[in-house]
This record gives sequence, structure tokens and C-alpha cells, in this order.
Amino acid sequence: MITKTFSLPFLLMVFIFSQLSSTSGDPSVQDLGQHAGYYTLPHSKSARMFYFFFQSRNSSNDPVVLWLSGGPGCSSSIALFFENGPFTISEDLSLSWNSHGWDKISNLIYVDQPIGTGFSYTYDSTDLRHDEDSVSNDLYDFLQAFFKEHPNLAKNDLYITGESYAGHYIPALAWRVHNENKKKEGVSINLKGFAIGNGLTNPEIQYGAYGDYALEMKLISESDHESLKQDYVKCQSATKKCNLDGGVACDSALETCDHIFNQIMSKIIGTSFYDVRKHCLENPCYDFSKMERLLNQEDVRRVLGVGDIKFEQCNETVHIAMNRDWMVNLEVRIPTLVEDGINVLIYAGEYDLICNWLGNSRWVDQMNWSGQKEFGLAKTVPFLVDGQEAGLMKSHGPLTFLKVHDAGHMVPMDQPKASLQMLQNWMQGKFSTPTLHQ
Repeated sequence: MITKTFSLPFLLMVFIFSQLSSTSGDPSVQDLGQHAGYYTLPHSKSARMFYFFFQSRNSSNDPVVLWLSGGPGCSSSIALFFENGPFTISEDLSLSWNSHGWDKISNLIYVDQPIGTGFSYTYDSTDLRHDEDSVSNDLYDFLQAFFKEHPNLAKNDLYITGESYAGHYIPALAWRVHNENKKKEGVSINLKGFAIGNGLTNPEIQYGAYGDYALEMKLISESDHESLKQDYVKCQSATKKCNLDGGVACDSALETCDHIFNQIMSKIIGTSFYDVRKHCLENPCYDFSKMERLLNQEDVRRVLGVGDIKFEQCNETVHIAMNRDWMVNLEVRIPTLVEDGINVLIYAGEYDLICNWLGNSRWVDQMNWSGQKEFGLAKTVPFLVDGQEAGLMKSHGPLTFLKVHDAGHMVPMDQPKASLQMLQNWMQGKFSTPTLHQ
């Protein structure tokens, strides 16, 4: 299963990291287990999946957290360098410790997937993925290979996390892991929970929230809102057909429903759909080019063992290949997991449009499970960080929804301290206790 693995400290020596070992209170980078490399995927012709792994700065016994970025087709290195990874990247391409990196409380894995994303690659176009069954096959095979190579971590709790289109990937993978564990074959994976940030999970409900969110945020007029209601009737019908018939019906659903989003964007030209507070006519709202420059340096590629692969933050071929998956409802995989005690956290920055908090809160509220009524009646309470309200949340049993204040699509980037506190509270079970009814 294992083709090659490279110890990341050798990579770090390529850079100028004197500040990493000298910062007060932080460990020397050479003291931590850090790896990058590839695993082969048995359900493919020639696919290799690339990953970074960072040992917890606290304890190797901390939970294992797997992070999946969205797109589809965007590298998880975006999160590594700009959101919740151990390091932040400067304009001169040097790295420094991220004081709110999630590796402070977890053993952290970033994976480039689906195949063709980031440094992951294949020589056979049939390895391109088009649906969540094949995506979850690859990710499950990756986890099996990872825990076989790191048996000391296999006993640790595993939490699957990510954002955006990972709202599709995560429920599919969690469902796959949970069911494979029941078969008692391969390495048993100690799945404890999953967290989705600003995700696309139930498109039928979430597309219906676009007009309401845009009106609430004063992005569109009342007449625009009424027009979008009519568009949503067509979108809802097309999405139901997609989830019944699949295939070309899903192509039609994506085209029909995207008309809603495109109509809103035509009214707010220059506004970022990842954060409606940002305006980007002249300069990009999000510039990740320094990451591309860093990872495309010849010496970095050599140490990572990626040969002549050119790193792109997002891959258009992978994105297009997943088009028929876009409007598929992945929420249907979640109730069984919740019923079996898997902890679920759905969180969303309040200023994101494309996967907005309103649509996410609606599908969570409407999800059919034994605690649905109790969740709906649960009291909304402040999420506190240093005694200050950083969001609003409600919980019942293993399910929590959290709206994060002053954040857009990428919560760990916009609110790094709050996101780290969120992860810690959630993994420690502080969100999963039943709340008082109103």
C-alpha cells in the first residue's frame, strides 16, 4: 500500500526557520513527527494520494484530525498554510508557527483529494472521481494505509473535518468508516465525530436559503427576492429528480439551481461570495499565490518526492469531473451516524454567502432523526471565547450547530482563536451535552 513517505523535517530545512525553534513556548520543529508523501490506492489504476502529517505539539495521544478542503479539486494545503495548520507563510516564503494551529491539540492530517488535486496524481484518466462512493473508497483506503504505517495512532480518536465541498466528502467518508468498522475487517478506525464548516451538504435546502440570506444581508431587493422564489421552485423540482434518477438529471439540476446564485451575484458585482464584507474589483479577496510559489520551488518538489508535478491550488479537471455529484444530498448519510453516537458539529461563518449559515442551519433543523424535535427546541446559547461571545450555538445529544461571528467561508482563517477553541470544546464533549429547553 505504501509507495513512499518523506520525513517533513528534511523539507523544513529547505526554508529559513530559525524563528520556529527560537519562539518562546514552541517546540523545535525537529522534535515533532512530521511527514509528507504518497499512498497508493487499490481501487485505482495508478493513483497516488498526497498528504501532510503533523504530530500534535501537545501529545501523541491527542486525537487524530483529518482535514479535507473543498472545491471540489482544491488542495488541503490552502488550509495548512492559511487556516489551521502548524505554520503561516510570509511574503518571503518563510514559515512561522501558527499560534492557533489545530496541531496544538491534535495529530493533524491534510490530504489532497479527489485524485488530481494538489500533488495527488494518476496516469490514467479513469481514476478521476465523479461521485462520493469512489471518493470515500479512496479516502478509506488512505486511512487504512496511514494507520498501518502509524499503528501507534490507530487507537487514538479520529475526527474528520473540513469545509465547503467537504460537506459532501465528510458524511460519505464517515458513513464508509462506520460501516467498515462493523465488518471488523482491516484496521479498526476509532471514529468519534466529524465537523463540517460552511459546507454544501443538502443542496435542495441550501439553495432555497440563498434568496433569504441575500435579502437579510441587504444584498438584493424585495422584488429580487420574490423573483428568486420562483426560480427556487424549478430548482427544488430539478434537485429532487437528480437525487432520484442521477445522471443527466444532476447536470440539469446544477444548471437550474446555479441560476439562483448567479442572479444574486449579478446584483453585487465585486463582492466576494466567500465573505460579503469584502470587495474585490481591483485586488483579489483571497490570494494564495505565495503557497503556489513555495510548493513549486524545485528544491521543495524534490524533497517532497513529487517529481515534475506542478502544484495548483485548485484543479479545474477535478472540479468538472464532480459536476454530477454537486446536487446530491449527503445529509441522508448523517442520521444513522448520529443515532449511533457519532458526534457531529456543523459550523458556519456568518458572512459567507455560497455556503451560508442560514442554509446550513435549516438542513440541520430539518434532518430526520430521533432527536429532531428536541434539537429544534434546544436553547440557542452563546459560544464564548475568553468570556466574549464568538458565536451562537445549539446542541442536543451528539449534534451541534454553531454560527461563528465575524467570519466568512473560511472560519479558521478569519477567527483562528475561536476555531481552535471550537475544536477543543467539541472534541472534549463540551458541545454534546443536552441543552435546556426554552
